Amino acid sequence: MSVSATSPAPVSAFRRASTALSQWIDSDYCPDGADKMRAEPDKVDWVRVMPFVFLHAGCLAAFWVGVSPVAIGTALALYFVRMFAVTGVHHRYFSHKTYSTSRTGQFLLALFAGTTVQRGSLWWAYHHRHHHLHSDDPEDAHSPHVHGFWWSHIGWITSRRNFPTDYSKIKDLAKFPELVWLNRFDLVVPVLFALSLFGGGWLLELHAPALGTTRWQMLVWGFFISTTVLFHGTGCINSMAHLMGKRRFKTKDDSRNSALLAFITLGEGWHNNHHRYQSSTRNGFYWWEIDPTYYGLKILSYTGFIWGLKPVPQSVLDEGTRAEHVASVAAAQRAALVHPEFASLKKVVPAAAAFAVATAAAAQTTVPPKANSPAIHRDVTEETHNMAKKNLPAASAESP
Repeated sequence: MSVSATSPAPVSAFRRASTALSQWIDSDYCPDGADKMRAEPDKVDWVRVMPFVFLHAGCLAAFWVGVSPVAIGTALALYFVRMFAVTGVHHRYFSHKTYSTSRTGQFLLALFAGTTVQRGSLWWAYHHRHHHLHSDDPEDAHSPHVHGFWWSHIGWITSRRNFPTDYSKIKDLAKFPELVWLNRFDLVVPVLFALSLFGGGWLLELHAPALGTTRWQMLVWGFFISTTVLFHGTGCINSMAHLMGKRRFKTKDDSRNSALLAFITLGEGWHNNHHRYQSSTRNGFYWWEIDPTYYGLKILSYTGFIWGLKPVPQSVLDEGTRAEHVASVAAAQRAALVHPEFASLKKVVPAAAAFAVATAAAAQTTVPPKANSPAIHRDVTEETHNMAKKNLPAASAESP
């Protein structure tokens, strides 16, 4: 009887392991149903994430393959090029549809984004839209305030409940079978990408030996190291953009703006801006907020490959300007308390700022649209549409 009582455990463990192995090839394989898997508690599935562990472990091979200027240059170039694929494709196109392209262009963008080794574009979009709906509440899969720093940075992607793609939440994308195929077999593009780097290194090894670059260097530096750093650069937005930086807009979450994170992620660090208005193609709302992803998309639009880049509504820009004014006045008042000799600034700064705001307001030829005006673009999905309505701030701006 004792053997019979304990026999279901190893059978269950074997079933889970075989399921995880099958999901290496077919990400949509869920014999018990995706809903049941999403209902499981958060826990690392070591079998399923072994490719992810292998990716990190592959970086250690650098001690054996050595290094060359070409290998280092390739790793750096592929970091920034593929960061653009994460921010400009996974995020600003598939997650938020902030610009338009053709069906062929959409497929090519998904192929490009597949080289980032961050699952398929539909999986990426589903989870990101879910994040906006539940940002920093218990249902947010990677909120540092709910789950802690390390889980939000890397742990959440190892949990079985986060493996399936809920296609019902991305119906605008799931209607394209070619996108579903790429999402389902999300290992195909990364493997082909790694093989192409290995082959390119082999050609350099044969035809340009003076460069000192080998096939293994190109694989290790161009794929393993560059991809691992890319993953952690992207993960900084989940783990750090809700902890460090300033809040210009009063959103219901704790999203923040950080110039440092914007540099690491080509503009994604202006996270508070993005959570205030998701439909804009640019995250750096103002000219001094550097947003390389937007610049790249703008240049790409001149070719006709993409079009319809969505702007930031003037009402949102004005709201941000008012918030910055209130913050500047508060900072001046705090400085006067610390340094009484500067007390006169309490009169000069608010008066000058108020005069500037009044002058700018007088120059407007039309009344700014209401917050629910059609002039404000809405996100492509009903879920983000509802979220946007919940996040609209009150008419009177307060200090962040």
